[in-house]
Amino acid sequence: MSLVHGEGDTAPSLNDARRIVIKIGSALLVDAQRAALRTEWLDSLCSDIASLKQSGCDVIVVSSGAIALARHQMSKKSTRLRLEEKQALASIGQISLAQGWQQSFAAYGLTCGQLLLTQDDTEDRERHLNARATIETLLSFDCVPIINENDAVATNEIRFGDNDRLAARVAQMTASDTLILFSDINGLYTADPRKEPDARHIPVVDRVTEDIMALGGEPPPGYSSGGMRTKLLAARIANRSGTHMVIASGEHTSPVTRLLEGGLSTWFRAELDAGSARKRWIGSILSTKGTLTIDTGAEHALSKGASLLPAGVTQVSGTFQRGEAVSIYNTIGQIIARGLTNYSAHEIVKILGCQSSAAEQLLGYCGPDVLIHRDNLTLVSWI
Repeated sequence: MSLVHGEGDTAPSLNDARRIVIKIGSALLVDAQRAALRTEWLDSLCSDIASLKQSGCDVIVVSSGAIALARHQMSKKSTRLRLEEKQALASIGQISLAQGWQQSFAAYGLTCGQLLLTQDDTEDRERHLNARATIETLLSFDCVPIINENDAVATNEIRFGDNDRLAARVAQMTASDTLILFSDINGLYTADPRKEPDARHIPVVDRVTEDIMALGGEPPPGYSSGGMRTKLLAARIANRSGTHMVIASGEHTSPVTRLLEGGLSTWFRAELDAGSARKRWIGSILSTKGTLTIDTGAEHALSKGASLLPAGVTQVSGTFQRGEAVSIYNTIGQIIARGLTNYSAHEIVKILGCQSSAAEQLLGYCGPDVLIHRDNLTLVSWI
């Protein structure tokens, strides 16, 4: 079966969505010539969102733009900024960005609430659940959550680096059925249409395979940290969480209305077997703390739904503690799973290749029988 459908195939419908995440990039929000927000465009988007809410939809916005705004305010036009400069600019620009959203929504009788997240906020389970609870409460207040990466405090090690994947994690976190990425391009093509006029538009993608990933090019020049590749990575996260995703042009006013009226776009279908919320979260973790290499017997056992035992592990790398996420590789170096470990790296080295019954004597205490329980393990098909 082809993974890329033709023009005649039916795409998912935005009319069926009950909870939508909308991601807006800096280039759409910020007018580089005037060094200000594109208020007319922003007002039209807020009008669209007000209509979605009147139809019974929950709407969550992931908004870029803080650093881009502050660059103009502070005359920092260079694209090569130190981390501390980016953090300072984010702190300055976030005030203007939040005010812009608040003023535009107020014209339609809507209230918005700001939430700044880092990658760690979505990958630490307790913080993930707390952020989700905050978003759910904002929605229960009939507010529109406005989410951005917390660039003012995030280090390179805990950053997403692009709001496409942040939006996908928010969609996964909130069990949203649709993620919209508004961009300067109206979907995925077989090649970059700005360079190759014969490039063919792809209306629907059933699954984000390596062949599809290969269609993602380099990020565009300028202030954008995204590009098509990050959007495809976002689609992979969203689809495996049971969320449809669509890439559409946001360059014209009222972009949601244009999409509803059939504007050109690319839809990425949600996977039907989305699994448990916990396994979806584990599968979408972007940064693990270490790796375990396992033998063929353990690989076969995991494929059948078993837990990972100490006897099947042949190598440990990285520094991690109990409860942290690790990647699991087979003997030929392929990643086959991710999971939350019951033991630290130091402890696993001591019981490497041993039977579970011998672990107590080697560690000096009686711990769990398994290194990673099957309920805390997600196979590569989810990653």
